[in-house]
Amino acid sequence: MTDSKKAFTFVPPVSPKTPEEISLSASKISVVAPKTPSKEITSSQGVFHLDIELAKDVNGIGMGVLSDGTPYLNQRGLAALCGVQNAHIGTISSQWIDDDKPRIKTIRTNLAKAGFTSAAAHIELIHNGQPHYCYPAEVCLAVLEYYAFDAGTNCQPEARDNFRLLAGSKLREMIYSQVGYDPAHLKRFDKWHERISLNYQSAPRAFFHVFNEAHTVVYELILAGADIGEKNVVDISIGQHWSKYWTDNDLTSVYGDRTRYPHCYPDSHPQAKSNPQESWCYPLAALGPYRAWLQDTYIEGGKFSAYLKGKVSKGEIASSVAQLAAAALVPAQISPPRSS
Repeated sequence: MTDSKKAFTFVPPVSPKTPEEISLSASKISVVAPKTPSKEITSSQGVFHLDIELAKDVNGIGMGVLSDGTPYLNQRGLAALCGVQNAHIGTISSQWIDDDKPRIKTIRTNLAKAGFTSAAAHIELIHNGQPHYCYPAEVCLAVLEYYAFDAGTNCQPEARDNFRLLAGSKLREMIYSQVGYDPAHLKRFDKWHERISLNYQSAPRAFFHVFNEAHTVVYELILAGADIGEKNVVDISIGQHWSKYWTDNDLTSVYGDRTRYPHCYPDSHPQAKSNPQESWCYPLAALGPYRAWLQDTYIEGGKFSAYLKGKVSKGEIASSVAQLAAAALVPAQISPPRSS
């Protein structure tokens, strides 16, 4: 390739290391997230509220981890890794679904050999008000392999050297290590993700259900250390209180009739034996009022604290977990000034 470019090559770490030095030693990684065969990487993950959890620029290589644990490089970082101009990576993204392009076909074949498919080359997210183009590690390796061995006269020595260093799980480990991320915590989200995969599109058009609106509460509980599964199903508590509020205030006369939808539990839950569960869903016109009620009445009005207290008394949630979750979601109350 004759394009003018600034080459970048990963090199093995030497001692002593500087804070900005890229290291391929995953000293901070205790458990590496396993590679799942035939996993699909998709850019249309908005329903899961995908965001950037950690991000860092290391020697010109932009990298990070998404909120679902996916390690990624940004577009310029991948270009530097491959020894090509940023525009070439952008072209790969724009042509990703064009099977007539030999380059794209080869890259997607490389990805498939690793046991992955991808609906898009990158995941576009808005983070801190700015667009970010995040290339999952598996896609990065497929592109890197192309520029290392498959690009003919356009093969890049930087790509070859970096592919040899970062093939397999090493790129994932390097990104996790550089941004200080421990993928072991992902296991805590497994059961919740199982339920999401079964139910996120269950409600009929023009209706919402409480399950999909419980993400904030569940997320904070998981981060606090709660074992979210068959014993801790906080959306049931939220749904029961909201249903009572709906009937007590005759909200049907304001927003229209609610209806039922089939809610399913994964096989890992004993509730799955009676699938599908008939659950309430509500007109979208009531979504704003529901969210206000969730914050003002359920979370700040004491119902969430009562739920946590009940779980602690049953030994299903540790007291420390309840305190952390409450601190994250329930605003501190301002005490009145003492009279002198």
